Amino acid sequence: MTVRLAVLGVGLIGGSIGLAARERGIGEVAGFVRNPDRAGQCLELGAVDRIEHTIEAAVDGADVVFCCASVGSMAAMAAEALAAAGPDCVVTDVGSTKGELMAAIAGDQRFIGGHPLAGAESAGVANARPDLYEGARWYLTPDEGSSGMLYDRLLRVIKDLGARPVAIDADEHDRAMAVVSHLPHVLANQLATQGRPGTERLGAVAPSLRDATRVAGSNPAIWGEIFSTNHAAVAAAIRESITGLERAAEVIDSADPGRIAEWQHAAAAERAALSEVETEGEATQEIRVLVPNRPGILAELALALARAGVNITDMSLEPAPDMSSGAISLWVAGEDEAEKALDCISGLGHTVTASGEAG
Repeated sequence: MTVRLAVLGVGLIGGSIGLAARERGIGEVAGFVRNPDRAGQCLELGAVDRIEHTIEAAVDGADVVFCCASVGSMAAMAAEALAAAGPDCVVTDVGSTKGELMAAIAGDQRFIGGHPLAGAESAGVANARPDLYEGARWYLTPDEGSSGMLYDRLLRVIKDLGARPVAIDADEHDRAMAVVSHLPHVLANQLATQGRPGTERLGAVAPSLRDATRVAGSNPAIWGEIFSTNHAAVAAAIRESITGLERAAEVIDSADPGRIAEWQHAAAAERAALSEVETEGEATQEIRVLVPNRPGILAELALALARAGVNITDMSLEPAPDMSSGAISLWVAGEDEAEKALDCISGLGHTVTASGEAG
């Protein structure tokens, strides 16, 4: 049985929902965009079956509605969608903060908050792709008033999109995001403004500072809304970090090499624990590849690993200061996958190591 979907805001996130739904045969997708000039592009790319010019028209007859606005505009869009939706339609969102939104929509059993942990460096429907949610965790924040039938429908649709839905309390979600996503941006901003010792700016010759400030100043408009809608949890996380930094200052100021080493070992253990991400019941393994900086190198690795039957669950890039080469960190699920990845990449002639090996 197919379902009728409405995607309100057809950019990277909404466009990828539409592409996945249409490719997987989930159902018909109606789209709404505020800028009519983008309607043709959405249709040409196949992100939707049809474009409507009002939220009311897009939502008419829908079984599931995805609100894909910025977090600052999400409550208004969700309220408009709920006003237009039928009694048996479930309305959800894709925003990265949930508490304020759930409070604003409280009392309507048709609304269930959502947050897919998926995205890309480039925004816009032109960068949407049908596999964006494949294997991705998708948080859902039902509350005590949510309709069980509608929650079940939303859960099934999200699974059909290829994602892994996980139920979580809205406030718990925001506290978690404050630590794992929002706080790193705060710290990057602070390091960027602090990174000028004396008269010399050392960022160009200090890889640690360069890496730690990579996200500093990211999209001010979007992050302004994220920080403001999750201000209490982010401020609490900052204060906890201040306490931790004060402890760190006390340890380092002791000038006791043994005590400092203990502190460093404890941090290493915590970092290792963070890397043990669940992927189908197995901890992920990190594979580190040294590569030259040349066009197509990422595609070469990705295609070779795909042919070898290795699924990449995550990836990060670390260019050398002179940009002539770099390291690619790949995460794969389980030791067997790691062994296949090592053999495959070695066969391509690259220097490669796995977690626990000498770098």
